[in-house]
Amino acid sequence: MRLKPRQRQAIWAYVFLTPTLILFALIVIYPFLYAFYLSLQEWGVFGDTYFVGLQNYRDMLNDPLFWKSLGNTFKWTVGVVPATIIIALLVALILNSQRVKARGAFRTIYFVPVVTNMVAAAFVWRWLFEPTFGVVNYILERLGLPGPGWLASTKWALPAMMVVGIWKQIGFAMVIFLAGLQTIPRDIVEAARIDGATGWQVFSRITLPLLNPTVVFVAVMMVINALRVFTIPYVMSAGGFTYGVPGGPLDSTRVFVIHIYDLGFRRFQLGYASANAFALLILIMAATLFQMKVLERPFEY
Repeated sequence: MRLKPRQRQAIWAYVFLTPTLILFALIVIYPFLYAFYLSLQEWGVFGDTYFVGLQNYRDMLNDPLFWKSLGNTFKWTVGVVPATIIIALLVALILNSQRVKARGAFRTIYFVPVVTNMVAAAFVWRWLFEPTFGVVNYILERLGLPGPGWLASTKWALPAMMVVGIWKQIGFAMVIFLAGLQTIPRDIVEAARIDGATGWQVFSRITLPLLNPTVVFVAVMMVINALRVFTIPYVMSAGGFTYGVPGGPLDSTRVFVIHIYDLGFRRFQLGYASANAFALLILIMAATLFQMKVLERPFEY
């Protein structure tokens, strides 16, 4: 029997989609559901598993370390995301100008941190911020300024790591902004300039409104990265080698994912760690929806 074109398409769709859906269920849905089931258990790896319902979530809300890590994550997000977006947008505007020579070379230089191994880079930055022999304090000393303890200080450790977070992500945001800027029709900008618009008026009335979808995308991605940051504070807080346990000193850099890591892989409280992980998931979803609601604006060329 000869099959009709629609029937053949349906068969091919079934053949290709079925294995994809099965694979998606195995590597995404099942681990997700099992992690939620685990968050309702008391499981210490080396003992029996007990169903405790929502007790892990109640304990989480009464845990001072939970609120401490949440506060550090909020500080990281507020300190890193706006600075990254502003600097990346300024760099993208400069490199999008036809007057700048060797734009390709500058784009490469700014993008290098994005493809640099973060563990290796964090160790280098940790050496740069070393209080006694580090390059940063040496430069400050030559300028006649007192150098703080940086990673050994509860006051300066998190800001020092924020600098590294900004350095790491500027190139990614810059490339996205460059792509968005190049989609804006040049004739609109040229017409505004012919009509006497200043550079600021062109940016605020034309460039920024038409760049809104790109800004929303970058902001969402930056906030998600900030809420789940791990490598930089883990490595630069010495990972337990120099200044104590990850997140030190005195939990001043204990961000949320380090808190989850500590609960799950150092204390082996896997059920409690899973509850904290679901709290992080809810936080990321809420932050994403809030940004899309507040920042997204209709636009047209």
